[in-house]
Amino acid sequence: MSELPPRELLDETHSFPCRFMFKAIGLTNDDFALRVVAAVRVTLIQDFDAPYELRETSGGRHVSVTIEPWVESSQQVIEIYAAIRNLDGLVMLM
Repeated sequence: MSELPPRELLDETHSFPCRFMFKAIGLTNDDFALRVVAAVRVTLIQDFDAPYELRETSGGRHVSVTIEPWVESSQQVIEIYAAIRNLDGLVMLM
């Protein structure tokens, strides 16, 4: 069986519109967490922040940002991933 492209997979496994969880891990310097939240807000063209949680590692070097915006389509999910992926300091994106 061939693999589905990401958009088809998203459409198959989610019922849009819905909340979608993104998790980004990055360096704590340069306000990484705030830039993740802002990237989601700008991508969705909203004037408010989606619900999010921050968790810093015990050593303080990395921060995990879990954000759950309301998305209208799989295309918006792909656009948000692209926006976060371009942020300096990103270590991992899930």
